[in-house]
Amino acid sequence: MARSRGSWTGGRLTARSLLNPKQVATAVFHPRWIPPSLDPSIERLKRIRVIGGAVASIGVYTLFEGGFDMTELMENALTASVVLLFITPLVVGVMLCLWRHTGTVRQLRVPLLNALKLLLLFVGCVAALVMLVTTINATGNPLVIMVGGLAMLWMLGFVVWGAVRVSGNFFGTAAVHRCLPALLATVTSWLMALPDLVTGDLHGLSLTLGVVFILGAPVTVTVIALLEMGRLKRRYGIRLKAHPATCPPFPGHLPPTGLPHVPPQGNPFGHPYPPAGAGNPYAPGPHHPGTPLPPPYAPGHRGPRTP
Repeated sequence: MARSRGSWTGGRLTARSLLNPKQVATAVFHPRWIPPSLDPSIERLKRIRVIGGAVASIGVYTLFEGGFDMTELMENALTASVVLLFITPLVVGVMLCLWRHTGTVRQLRVPLLNALKLLLLFVGCVAALVMLVTTINATGNPLVIMVGGLAMLWMLGFVVWGAVRVSGNFFGTAAVHRCLPALLATVTSWLMALPDLVTGDLHGLSLTLGVVFILGAPVTVTVIALLEMGRLKRRYGIRLKAHPATCPPFPGHLPPTGLPHVPPQGNPFGHPYPPAGAGNPYAPGPHHPGTPLPPPYAPGHRGPRTP
């Protein structure tokens, strides 16, 4: 799983594609070193998990509360990024302690560092967007507002699509273990809902809508994550508690067929007996028709019937 030099974006970015924030976000936040999905159905579950979590998190509030302003959206995004910055390494650290009984951390060093880089990159982009929005709101210069507004729109599309990509692969942790993205999404969604559960803050909604708003995201994400991990276990034998090095090889990365220490099948010395109808195995070799046959025994040798 080691990342080779220059393979982060895989050459997908060109000067023309830089104008499209969606293409840039896809290349940056879903780099080439992230392994492809094992099954199209698992990829669909990931998309449903992302969409379901987003709709349950902000859909109810937007529909019944009348929406929110940009400043609130940026504050929530920055808060979520800070939570991810601490929660993701903590959960991964707990799993590393669980896996160390069947493997070593050194085996996972490269994918772990790559995932950490992706996490820091996303949090940095969110912080940069928040600073840009704050600067534009605080200034009264029309030129700064116009230029900064265009940059803000590009950054907003870049960060939003980047959030969609990292929500699916969860900062490339699938390169560490295939079950980690589902686990991290579940833990993060519950931790984000925990303050509202403790304080009873229903965000101005009724009791029913407030409960749906608070519990909708974690319950939705948890159910889909369990389906995702269950499918990985049944179809591919990948278990969350198993060290990644002990998991079955992924399709496309299969080792050579056969056991590593079994010799090639078949007799390497040829067939021990001649096939039927091949004649006398002890007959003399080919000779010229006019040449007399040699005696069966050398001179002076007593044959089996010599008196």
